[in-house]
Amino acid sequence: DVIAGFLYAILILVVFHPVVDLIDNFNLTYKYAPLIIITFEMTAVEKVEEQLAGLRIARRCVPSEEPAYLLDIDTSTAAQPGSSRFVAVSCSNKSIRVYDRETLHFLREYSGHAGVLSGVRFAHACDSVVFSACSEGTVKCWDVRSATQKPVQVFSGYPSNVFISFDVSCSDLIVCAGTEKVEKDTFLVFWDARGITDCASTTKEPLGVYSESHNDDITKICFHPIEPNLVVSGSTDGLVNVFDINKDNEDDALISTCNSDSSVSSLGWSGEDYKQVYCMTHDEGFCWWDMAQLDTEEPITLLHVLDVRESVCTENHGLHYLVGGLYHEKAGKLFLIGGTSTGNIHLISCSTDGLSLVGTLCGGHSATVRSFCWSPTDESLLTGGEDAQLLLWKPGAVERSLTKKASLKISSSVQKRVRVHNTSLKSRKK
Repeated sequence: DVIAGFLYAILILVVFHPVVDLIDNFNLTYKYAPLIIITFEMTAVEKVEEQLAGLRIARRCVPSEEPAYLLDIDTSTAAQPGSSRFVAVSCSNKSIRVYDRETLHFLREYSGHAGVLSGVRFAHACDSVVFSACSEGTVKCWDVRSATQKPVQVFSGYPSNVFISFDVSCSDLIVCAGTEKVEKDTFLVFWDARGITDCASTTKEPLGVYSESHNDDITKICFHPIEPNLVVSGSTDGLVNVFDINKDNEDDALISTCNSDSSVSSLGWSGEDYKQVYCMTHDEGFCWWDMAQLDTEEPITLLHVLDVRESVCTENHGLHYLVGGLYHEKAGKLFLIGGTSTGNIHLISCSTDGLSLVGTLCGGHSATVRSFCWSPTDESLLTGGEDAQLLLWKPGAVERSLTKKASLKISSSVQKRVRVHNTSLKSRKK
């Protein structure tokens, strides 16, 4: 069969070669130029997928004396080329740990929180300033160069506020936090973040709130990466709302409402100029929308998968949960991060045709992965999990310290919210 196939290929070339020459003589080869371009683009994406699948452990942090779930990770932007970068991790024991970005050496810990932490975010323009939100109703700002346990700034909410999500605008001008539902109220609370390093230990009051667009816990908030006035929020009510906070009031600010039909666990921006919004749900669903189609007659939904665990073939590894998404700018491609309860990490490629498994990172974590942070600068990945491990993955890396990892799965006071909404919810039209 192999020999026959080879002879057939030769026959095709011989028979059709004159036809190809004829086409060339009539200057019709331009018709084939788009095919060449498409092939090049697909090869570029495939190279990125191969690189992601080839991530290997480069560093592990030294285990802490008090093991805790690593719930959220963020990295600072180097102020100058070659300068040190930091990693901040929020933990289930209500502390924030700071590490050196390259070595993962532990630097310091902040434990001045009375409630459960809901994330960490570095300022975009100042590489030493990190924010954290807490269920006690405050967002605090810390200077990681200082070992003092006192925050440089405190953003206070209203008395009934319990913050479970927050983010900082790309211009560092606005901080926004989302609350749990208390009685009938749920809020997006906004503060002016200017001058955070010039007025140490002062408390800032809110600029105002949005209170009408969600009717349940606001689980996620994400500012646009390049447009400081745009912010998207997700809730256990199933709604994903996009706001333009430059508008005078909440009704005018609400640009779009999309319905995930379930409780939102994670969300973000993707696509060219970040005009797309995606979200994951607590029952492992995935939704993807194109905001560029809001003013057209085209549908805005790019993809809706009810249960990613059933649609992505992962052979014997299985897929137990989704962690979040990352948009790879160079490839112009959205990827999802998921995994298993034994610590395997799945990298999943997104297209309008569906989801497909790119690769699986094994041998790192020994329990559920709770958080990750992608670095486009060196195309590396930081991951944290219920085994209390912080890992740095790089393409083709070789782990220097091959210390035997122990299974550190521990109990946590943080309980995952799962409130699935099967009924269709009323949503605002664009």
